[in-house]
Amino acid sequence: MNALTRLSATVAALALFGVTAIILADVVARAFGRPIYGAQDVTTMAMVLVVFGAMALCDRRGGHVAVDIFERRLPARLNRVLDILWALVASLIFATLAWAVLESARLSQMLNLSTNLIDLPKAWFQWALAAFAGLTALGAALRAAELALTGEDVRAGEGDLR
Repeated sequence: MNALTRLSATVAALALFGVTAIILADVVARAFGRPIYGAQDVTTMAMVLVVFGAMALCDRRGGHVAVDIFERRLPARLNRVLDILWALVASLIFATLAWAVLESARLSQMLNLSTNLIDLPKAWFQWALAAFAGLTALGAALRAAELALTGEDVRAGEGDLR
């Protein structure tokens, strides 16, 4: 799981570098009256890779928003049960997202949907989003299992992925 999380985060980082380079080049080219044709299409689709590629790492490191107003007042055992419950809820949310996007990708492929300018097939990016969401769902489910079986949260160690 750590290797898959690292791989998805690497894809996200590479996509972010690519988006940054495209935006920079497009801004410079616009200054000379020659914007890069299709830069918006590439940027929009690559942002899917940036956001969802990094999601498994975000979950692994505990980077999602958490409100801990009552955590200090609740017993440790109840906090552990709630942590397991929220990990399962996160897994369900991301699994549902993966399924919904796969359905959307099937429609996109059937209708031959693509981006506006350079005709990038939308289904490719939807498949990537579904894979990344599925990976995040698996990671959250494994975190729930780990919490239930060992009582240790992988995030307690800052999500070290060595």
